[in-house]
Amino acid sequence: MVHAGGHNSPGSNPNPTRMNKFAFGCAVVASIISIIFGYDTGVMSGARIFIQDDLKINDNQVEVLMGILNLCALVGSLTAGKTSDVIGRRYTIALSSVIFFVGSVVMGYGPNYAVLMVGRCIAGVGVGFALMIAPVYSAEIASASHRGFLTSLPELCISLGILLGYVSNYCFGKLALKLGWRLMLGLAAIPSMILAFGILKMPESPRWLVMQGRLEEAKKIMVLISNTEEEAEERFRDILAAAEIEEDGAVKAVGRGVWRELVINPTPAVRLILIAALGIHFFEHATGIEAVVLYSPKIFEKAGGTSKDKLLLATVGVGLTKAVFIVIATFLLDKVGRRKLLLTSTGGMAFASTSLAIGLTMVHRFGRLVWALRLSIVSAYTFVAFFSIGLGPITWVYSSEIFPLRLRAKGASIGVAVNRIMNATVSMSFLTIMKTITMGGVFFMFAGIAVVAWWFFFFMLPETKGVPLEEIEKLFGGGDARGACDGLEIQAKRVNNKI
Repeated sequence: MVHAGGHNSPGSNPNPTRMNKFAFGCAVVASIISIIFGYDTGVMSGARIFIQDDLKINDNQVEVLMGILNLCALVGSLTAGKTSDVIGRRYTIALSSVIFFVGSVVMGYGPNYAVLMVGRCIAGVGVGFALMIAPVYSAEIASASHRGFLTSLPELCISLGILLGYVSNYCFGKLALKLGWRLMLGLAAIPSMILAFGILKMPESPRWLVMQGRLEEAKKIMVLISNTEEEAEERFRDILAAAEIEEDGAVKAVGRGVWRELVINPTPAVRLILIAALGIHFFEHATGIEAVVLYSPKIFEKAGGTSKDKLLLATVGVGLTKAVFIVIATFLLDKVGRRKLLLTSTGGMAFASTSLAIGLTMVHRFGRLVWALRLSIVSAYTFVAFFSIGLGPITWVYSSEIFPLRLRAKGASIGVAVNRIMNATVSMSFLTIMKTITMGGVFFMFAGIAVVAWWFFFFMLPETKGVPLEEIEKLFGGGDARGACDGLEIQAKRVNNKI
């Protein structure tokens, strides 16, 4: 028998609730792809200033440059679901790393605006792959008791990447104009290639192997990512049941009728799952986080900041706040639960958006005010903190765990597509809307959207903490998800967690 990553022999009295080290290691390696994406997002926040000065482009061209990555990510995310079902989760991660590498090299070269756009488009396809596959892989190797922690690692890595991007802005911004921003963008090529080779040493998702009929391989990997043989056997049986293994041992074809069952003619339960997944992805960006992350130097400038160095340093604070609070969230997800964190997060974002809007509006009307500048900076940090402790990580945890196994890859890809559309919409329209209704008006709008989001989450998203993946569909089951309701709130049915 193979022993690895916390697996114990039958006589060693293991703790079945302890996190499996091998599963943790797999999730960490898979999540590195998210660091590269986060770095690209963060670094463009400051690189935009230098690119605009060097290439002499206008605000509309800047908006397109910032948002085109997400439009191309839409293509990547819709392709990633089918790709991961065909070649597997592991090779899909490797493929996204190679795409990132090519995009980073082209952007680092970037002699003009057109070539820079090509590089952003290539990197965008890699983003679509990465955002879909990293949470799905992590969810499929995690036990129910630690799924929230492991599945939130990609979002944590995105935040770390954003922070590194901000730091890169501050450091390389001191170099010559033509060199600095190109080094900022090209640097992402190095970890991309390292990951492309590193992921090949990681195991495939046992759930994907089951769907391919490779049951013996799946069982061996399940032993590695479980703490006891009994746990591995029980999880394996649950997967077999969810995968609808035929009596003769054959597995039904993965792609047959999936789009029909998911979109065209879904069951009431699947329809509720799809609405929940698309809704949480929609509101993640409709509430304004991309405006703060991408345009924080512009926000602080509008609030009264002047020095370029100080603006970039304040932006580093945004990245640091995001990373710290996502670290906190990863430890709370499996203890406090998804719903409580999500509702607290969204309520706090509505408050912080309102506060930021007030500060920016006062500056707009009365000129540079020290107290308004301070209020704006504190509000921006508070907004990022509330987002990072709930809506940020939970979007990816929740949407990657609620779909049934047969629908998970394609369901997750649709969610990522909506996510990228909203990301692109905000990033490509923020400056234009700001000129129409002022920056303060934009954040009043985001505050209103956050209130709508709170009510959507309250009514439509049941708690999934500690529920095995194969049992989550029951929380939305039979079109009667409101059958045991308190007011109009969906109440999660109690599922006996044996893991």
